[in-house]
Amino acid sequence: MYEWSKKHQVLRLIAIEIILMVVMGLFTSYGPEAVPPTSRSSVKGNGVSTSTPNSNILQKDTSVYLYAMYQDVHVMIWVGFGFLMTFLKRYGHSAVGLTFLVGAILVQVAILFDGVANIGKNGKVPLSLTGLLNADVAVAAPLISMGAVLGKTTYMQLIVMGIIELAIFSVNKYIGEHIFMAIDAGGSMFVHVFGAYFGLAVSFAFGIKEKPKEHHLEGSNYQSDIFAMIGTIFLWLFWPSFNSALLQGDDQQRAIINTLLAITASCVVAFATSALVSDEHKFNMVHVQNSTLAGGVAIGTAAGMMCEPILALIVGGFAGSLSVFGYKYLTPLIQKKLKIHDTCGVHNLHGMPGVVAGIFGALMAAIASEDKYSDSLYQMFPARAPSGGERLIELKELGIDAGFDRTAGHQAAYQLLALIVTLVAAIVSGVITGNAAI
Repeated sequence: MYEWSKKHQVLRLIAIEIILMVVMGLFTSYGPEAVPPTSRSSVKGNGVSTSTPNSNILQKDTSVYLYAMYQDVHVMIWVGFGFLMTFLKRYGHSAVGLTFLVGAILVQVAILFDGVANIGKNGKVPLSLTGLLNADVAVAAPLISMGAVLGKTTYMQLIVMGIIELAIFSVNKYIGEHIFMAIDAGGSMFVHVFGAYFGLAVSFAFGIKEKPKEHHLEGSNYQSDIFAMIGTIFLWLFWPSFNSALLQGDDQQRAIINTLLAITASCVVAFATSALVSDEHKFNMVHVQNSTLAGGVAIGTAAGMMCEPILALIVGGFAGSLSVFGYKYLTPLIQKKLKIHDTCGVHNLHGMPGVVAGIFGALMAAIASEDKYSDSLYQMFPARAPSGGERLIELKELGIDAGFDRTAGHQAAYQLLALIVTLVAAIVSGVITGNAAI
């Protein structure tokens, strides 16, 4: 019976990949950026061909630059997340292997879900480098959720959980970005908050069925801690790319600067706080592996905004200390009181810092003005652009479309609404998934 169950899982895995192949074949095609131009040269009246337009060269340069950012995010997802979860002393191979497998399946699903909103006239999802980057970012959410239930599920359960999560994630992100028109450059709300609380909700559903308890195989040893630090270092190095990959121009430069400052501050403060709360005032490796990264999450929503360096440092430092306190005091409490066994502590690295990011992003939106941003205010917050009048005519010359005349206060309110809706969607869908589908 046990052997048949294992064989059945393999057959289901093959079936899912075959279904994805069929769907990809029927409903995807290369996007306009990935197809040859209809005419590589124009012909003069004397029959002499002119040279290829310079725009093609510019497009090639842009693609090379975007691919570099895409690869940074790619490394974070498969190497960073994979090795970060190797701290479990008897589960290291499975952690890296499952990240590899689950990520490879879910990135295909994420490409399809991301492209649904951009279906062309031919009824097919256009594939582009930007779409692949969006898919990689989306896959981070179920991998974060995986950290909350690591060691308690089969690989097929993780894949099913991930497919369901990506469907809800895509709807929530669409509502946040296109209906609320909330800004979340680094995905702190739509990726980190959603992924963390979805995973915690699934773990809560498990806890209702069976009271969580400590296991003798849980915990780390010297070797597993070293491997987990590989994941930490890769994530720490590439986090500025994660927060800035989908931005352009000065917005992107600010995102890189703000993220680097925040994540360095969280690193220093996390080390210091860990020594303060730990026995004999020594650094705790769990804190070092996770809380040092919290600043990258906490600055994500406002990464491209005019935060000023000092605020980026303060937010990063606060997130680092908050994460350490979460590991020390909150994790045991929620396991005891709420029956939530958070294997990798995703609440402390992704959940709470993500909420901090959403609140900080709303604050930055509330004080954003033309004095700070000039005309680029309406590129950062498209909903704040005027809906008509002479001012709109001036802005249209800069490529800015009509908005909804939102005030700074209105934009801040929508930022908070996006955070609240994300929390509710993640928790409700996670509990349902944990009870029904896993």
